[in-house]
Formats: sequence, structure tokens, C-alpha cells
Amino acid sequence: MNAGRRIPVEQSHPDPHGARLYAKRQRIQIKDVKGHYQRLRDASVRLVVALYLVLPWLTWNDRQAILFNLPERRFHIFGLTFWPQDFLFLAWALILSALALFFVTVFAGRVYCGYVCPQTAWTRWFMAIEQFFEGDRHQRIKLDKAPPSPGKIARRLGKHGLWLLLALATGLTFVGYFSPIRDLVPDFFTGQVGGWALFWIGFFTLATYGNAGFMREQVCLYMCPYARFQSVMFDRDTLIVSYDRARGEPRRRGARKQAEEPAGDCVDCGLCVQVCPTGIDIRDGLQYECVTCAACIDACDQVMERIDRPKGLIRYTTENALNGRQTHRLRPRLLGYGAVILVLVGLFIGSLITRVPLQVDVLRDRNQLYRVTGNGTIENSYRLEILNKDQSPHRYVLTLEGPEGLSLVNGPRHFSLVGGEHRSLPVTVSGDPYAGTVQSADIRFHVRAVTGADDATDMEMAHESRFIAPRS
Repeated sequence: MNAGRRIPVEQSHPDPHGARLYAKRQRIQIKDVKGHYQRLRDASVRLVVALYLVLPWLTWNDRQAILFNLPERRFHIFGLTFWPQDFLFLAWALILSALALFFVTVFAGRVYCGYVCPQTAWTRWFMAIEQFFEGDRHQRIKLDKAPPSPGKIARRLGKHGLWLLLALATGLTFVGYFSPIRDLVPDFFTGQVGGWALFWIGFFTLATYGNAGFMREQVCLYMCPYARFQSVMFDRDTLIVSYDRARGEPRRRGARKQAEEPAGDCVDCGLCVQVCPTGIDIRDGLQYECVTCAACIDACDQVMERIDRPKGLIRYTTENALNGRQTHRLRPRLLGYGAVILVLVGLFIGSLITRVPLQVDVLRDRNQLYRVTGNGTIENSYRLEILNKDQSPHRYVLTLEGPEGLSLVNGPRHFSLVGGEHRSLPVTVSGDPYAGTVQSADIRFHVRAVTGADDATDMEMAHESRFIAPRS
């Protein structure tokens, strides 16, 4: 990318001696703020958590709608069932997700981090529980400094109890995506759950409790790699949360403005820092710690209303707009991401539509290439590995395509498989020298599903093999 179009990432608190790297963490107590963006953010995180908790409980055709059944190597997603052979679809889905993330980031910055990220969503819920028991920012700071008392202990016990309850629901639900949740939950509370399931429930419970309850911004700052390469993806036309320095500086204390001293609109109240979940000062410029949650925008807009000044001192804008230059909404990199995403989405949907839920593999008998029967016919033995990858049962017809004189013997021509069933079928191909010239040749086994006696469907697979005969 052109270096001139990059937005420099600034360190908000320079420390030439590096003491900041080793300083003890100061807990961030966030002030609650209401506003347009926080209402949107709350709706988003509620939806994320609700979908996560509810989806495993949905049913589809009398089974769990979303179930990643690792022991049976089946991955059910509503009406589709994927197998390890369908790994390509998973790869495509991951590539599409990454490209969509890049597209959104180039256009609107880290909105994923601020509105959709699971760390943000669960932290938001944990903070709401904390505020319910311990009050707003100043009350929590005061409670932290207060000596132990029955009231303080009761508040802390209530907070941590609900934290653990939500964390346990998170761990149970996560394991419920891989094990039938309607059996898992009763087994867990009756002590009948398996050892590995219990381990992973405990692991994700403690991970959620620690990440959302205690580490919070540290996950975003030190553990999440996305924060580190955001500056490479941003350009001067990326929509980001920014402080309008030209309008706000020089800052002034309080709502009054002395006539003899020119001052900007910023009253240096510090609310933008108090509401920030990572504890940065957006007025110091763009920083990698910013998750674009827009809490500082809502806080600053409220102050601007109180002092009768226009909103937008802190706002979603671009670097070019702040510097008085034109913002280019449609730019080559954004269009390139969009075009690639559209092409991949089309190919992905097309592959899903044309996907045949049937797997056919043919294995030759390794013990002998061929055998000659008493009546002079030549026989080759094969084993057909057939997998019904659909969720519904089907009846199938097996046919052989090859040179004249070859035919199927000692194998079923019609058979049925239930949804997800795998069957190994031994078949024999015989060559009759009296019916035609029998020699080594390529053959093809056809397996097709039928709806009636002879009505074929589009579900058909073919597999090539080789018929071996002695040299004439």
C-alpha cells in the first residue's frame, strides 16, 4: 500500500525508558454512557450472545439443527450435512469470513471489534452485571478502596456468582455444539457427563470468567492479533472514530470561556477517557487500542449539548475529511475486496447447490489381479465404499459401464442407505470370452438414487476403475 495513504498509529503515553511495559496493570473502571451508538452496540451484543446460546437448542428434522459431531465425523448445519471430504467448503467459508472482515475494516475501521466480537459482547454483559451490583464508575472505585464489610462481600459474591453462571452457560453451550445439548445439560447436572465433556465445559467456563471478568481490555491489547495489523488495513479514507483537533484545541476547563483567551470546544472534562473500554484518550490521535465502540462519541455529544455547542467534536470520520480533503468512498482496494467476495460467494453458493450428497470409492482386490473360472470367464473383484451424505434415506441402483462382454455378478444391483450410512459392497465384474473380446479395459461404476422403480434423480456418482484380463 502507498505509504502516503497510511494513517500513523500513535502511542498515547510515550515512555522512553519502557517502564510502561512492566508497570502493574491499573484496573480500568468504565463509566456508563447512553447514546445512539451505545444503544446500537447493546442491541448487537445482545443479539450475538442470544444467538450463541439459542442456536444449539433449535431442531431440524427431529435432530439438533447445528451439531458438529466429531466422533461420527458429521457436521450438521440445518438442512445440510458436511463430512471430512467436504473440507473445501469449510476452507471457502473461512476465506470468505476473512475477506468480509478485511472489507468492513477498510471501509469502517474496527466496527467488528466494537459491535460483534465475542470478547466485546461477553465483556459488555459482565460489565452490566458488575454495574448492577456495584454501581457506576465512581461507586465502584469507592467500593474498591473501602475496607471489607458485609455489604461489600455480599455485592462481590452476587457479582461473581452471576459471572460464573453466565460463564457456565457459555461453556455448556460451546460443548453443546459438539455433543447433543439436550442430553448434555441433564447429564451435567446429574453427574453423568463424560470426562472430556466435563473438561471442556470447565475450560471454557474458566476462560470466559477470566477473559470477560478480569482481563477484558488486555485480551484486545495483548492477545488479539487483529489489533496489531489494523494500521496496515486502514487508509486515509477509512471511517474511524476521531477527535476534531482543529475545532477542539486549545482546550478549556469548564463550560465558561474567557473572552481574552481563544479556546476550542473541548472543555477537557475527561469523559471520553472514562467511558473508553481500553482506557485511551482519543484526543491523542488514532491508537491501536481503539476498538471503535464510539462510547467517546456519545459521551462527548452529551457534553456538547450541555454547553450549547454542535455535536461531532468526536465523531466517525476519515483522516482526509479531518484535514479538509475529499473522502473517496469507492477506492481500488475496497472495490477489489468487494469483487473477490462476490465471486467467491457465487462460487460457494453454486458449489453448494450442485453438491451431490453421495460418496463412491472403488477398491480393487489386492490379493489377485484376476481369476479364471471353470467355465472360462475372467473375473475381477472390487469393493465399493458408498456413503449417503444426505440426511434422508435413499434407494440406489448400481450399473456398470464398459466394453461389450463385461457384466456385474455377485453384487447387489439395488440397495438402500439411510441418512449418513456408509456401506461396503463387494462386487464382481465378469468377462465372458464367448460374448465378446475380453481384454484389459477401463470401466466405470455408476451409483444413482431412484425415487421410483426406474425414475432416476440428479443424485448420481461415478467412479472409474480398471478391469484386468490375461493377455491374449
